Amino acid sequence: MARPRGARAQDVHDTALAMPHVSVERAKDNPVYQVGGKSFVFFRNPRQDALDPETGERYDDVIVIWVGGEDEKQALVQDPATPFFTTPHFDGHPSVLVRASRLGEVPRDELVELVQEAWLSRASRRRAEAWLAERGLG
Repeated sequence: MARPRGARAQDVHDTALAMPHVSVERAKDNPVYQVGGKSFVFFRNPRQDALDPETGERYDDVIVIWVGGEDEKQALVQDPATPFFTTPHFDGHPSVLVRASRLGEVPRDELVELVQEAWLSRASRRRAEAWLAERGLG
């Protein structure tokens, strides 16, 4: 059986844009995907809190993805099999970080589901229920 294709940064963009009622803002040329004015995925500028442990250089490819809550966040960041991480800056924030350069370690279908869940966590109840109902999940 073939191994599923690893995710790519383009999958993040495509999935976020495929969700209903999405707008794209820009933060220093990086896309910020929003639903109802609430961000659910964004590509971050290099910041001091996410550094390469060997070189000390700021990561320039960090993606922030909202999650449903602290339990989901901890499950992702504590699993050594995933490339997801967090930093003290995001303590108490319902999101995980991942480097675009490591997305290939995540199967594409899992990343799609994670971005969809990020949208669901930020969309209005009415929009989330409608989207789920359209898929027979509501």
